[in-house]
Amino acid sequence: MAQDNKNFVDVDDYQDCDFQSLLDEHDNKHSKGSVIEGVIVDIREASGEVCVDIGEKEEAILPIDEIRDENGFIFKKGDKIKVALLSSFNGTRRVSYHKALRKAKVDEFIKNFKEEDKDKIIEVELIAKNNGGYIAVNSDGVEFFLPKSQYSIPKDSKNFKNKKLKVKIIKVDEKDASIVVSRKKLSDEERKKRKEVVKNIMELDSAIEGVIKKITSYGMFVDVGGVDGLVHYSEISYKGHVNPSMHYKEGEKVLVKAIGYDKDKKHLSLSIKAAMPDPWSEIKDGLEVGDTIKVVVSNIEPYGAFVDLGNDIEGFLHISEISWDKNIKHPKDYINKGDELDVEVIEREALQKRLRVSLRNLLLKPFNEFLQNYKVADVVKGRITSIINFGAFVKIGSVEGLLHNDDCSWDRNKKCRDLYKVDDEIEVKIVKIDTQNQKISLSTKELQDSPISSYAQKHKNGDIVKGRIKDIKDFGIFVELDENVDALIHKDDIHSKDMENLKINDEIEAVISLIDQKKNRIRLSVKALQNIKERELLNELNSDEKVTLGDIIKEQLS
Repeated sequence: MAQDNKNFVDVDDYQDCDFQSLLDEHDNKHSKGSVIEGVIVDIREASGEVCVDIGEKEEAILPIDEIRDENGFIFKKGDKIKVALLSSFNGTRRVSYHKALRKAKVDEFIKNFKEEDKDKIIEVELIAKNNGGYIAVNSDGVEFFLPKSQYSIPKDSKNFKNKKLKVKIIKVDEKDASIVVSRKKLSDEERKKRKEVVKNIMELDSAIEGVIKKITSYGMFVDVGGVDGLVHYSEISYKGHVNPSMHYKEGEKVLVKAIGYDKDKKHLSLSIKAAMPDPWSEIKDGLEVGDTIKVVVSNIEPYGAFVDLGNDIEGFLHISEISWDKNIKHPKDYINKGDELDVEVIEREALQKRLRVSLRNLLLKPFNEFLQNYKVADVVKGRITSIINFGAFVKIGSVEGLLHNDDCSWDRNKKCRDLYKVDDEIEVKIVKIDTQNQKISLSTKELQDSPISSYAQKHKNGDIVKGRIKDIKDFGIFVELDENVDALIHKDDIHSKDMENLKINDEIEAVISLIDQKKNRIRLSVKALQNIKERELLNELNSDEKVTLGDIIKEQLS
């Protein structure tokens, strides 16, 4: 009987065994997610599978890519390998070497985990998703579970992979070998901390130190106590809008002051200039209009230049205040960036933070310089700067004089635009200087002999001449005596009846009553001629009392 029962063990041998524990150990060993040691029995490259003996006469399939790297296979047939049990597929057990490695890392992480580690911030990367949430790993490859309730699901949930997040641990389950993390907990803590920091900063009426996190074209983001605030480029300097990248670098420490907070947008506004003494308050009582100050040209624009006073204040030098030259085209023709200049303060508005300066006010006025070098009757050379309806402006040195159409030629039909063009260099005579209105009158015709001067060489007062009527006015008649030589018969020098019968182009005879070469005028008289002829007739009738022609003319002109 004993021989027949040699393969049976006495029940007393198991009297100290916990059969339920043995059963649980067997069940856990083969449950999904369990890590067991198996043996590689076959490597099937054609199908991309590895056959692993996991004991109990059971074989499982492992993806071939899990046992090779860029150098080839890291296991061979017959090697022992730790694998994690996965769900069966079509009756075939599936296992994973990578999953076993990750579980080992989780076990190691849990083993070393301390309760105070829950306060640490961990950066993870999302790698997979399930119904309950997301699977994430840290830089060491440890897997974490992020429930949906602890993370706002992105609008495009399909693109969650490789998204990096900062989280905190909220639960560690050693039995299930799982680590649950939360983005919400960290966000709530950050929100609470931000609220407290912002409240303290807004209540603080003094400057605090911050670190520049990022520089953009519109300003800088500065970290103050873990909260980022924006320093707009208009809040960097009292000079006005400045390019932050030209003055600061990321990582640099700066003093800032909170100037506003938008609760809806959660935007904190900071200011660097508000953290500094206002330089405008310094010049409010120390700088007056009319003062001369030394500045440096900091920026040049087509409409003027900005000048630096050296104390974080910029003044504006308008293009019209750079030179007395009215035809200035661009400030760069006269000044350069970096130039040190002496300028005069012409406007100071400390409250509006506006300062205007002038360079030309410290320069000798061109008209005064002109008076030092020229006088009436001087003949000079100049350049025509513009031609207008009534004449042309001619630049002489740094000033301009007017050459009127009446003074450009003895020919009354000629105008400046008929004789010259802009930039022509011409010779002119200064005929008048109006110091009160700072005007200069020029002439080119006075550099030539006038037609009347030539006419006067052959004619004199008392000569009887003939001419063609050019024009008839209420005050008299214009008569053409020669080319460019006109004379006036005033209405008082002709009988009204005779004047009524005259018309343009009629020939008329008269006596010269006046030749004024200086004013280029000739006056004629018909009445004088008629009187002369009457006296001559009387002379013929009265031979005893002869009167000469000269006597008659003298009488008429006296």
